[in-house]
Amino acid sequence: MSPLRLLRHLCPSSAARAMSAAAGAAAGADLSVVYVTAPSDEVARRLAALLVQERRLAACVNIVPAVTSVYEWEGEVHHDNETLLIIKTRAEAVPELAAAVRQSHPYDCPEVLALPVVGGSEPYLQWVRDTVRSKQP
Repeated sequence: MSPLRLLRHLCPSSAARAMSAAAGAAAGADLSVVYVTAPSDEVARRLAALLVQERRLAACVNIVPAVTSVYEWEGEVHHDNETLLIIKTRAEAVPELAAAVRQSHPYDCPEVLALPVVGGSEPYLQWVRDTVRSKQP
């Protein structure tokens, strides 16, 4: 008997939770969350508009004001006030999104950090899929 069949037989509610968790984990595999920092709210809003309205590369951008970034750049440690963008998109759109950010961002080396989505609210995940234009015909 397979482990899942055995679990289903011995503890049906645990089996249902295990199957639901596995489905949820795969549910967002085609999506990414991307972090980008900006030097100001103005730059952050401009980037968000570019990604959501103009290029349709993101379904949603959260703009989080007043984060402090501590980092080393060109041999010096910096403590800078920045604005954080949290961007929800399709995984396939990340390369184009990263290129758009690099092209429009005032930094020489902007942060563009993509993280895979491993699950979430299926209606929300589907909304992200439906909102971000797909490369597939």
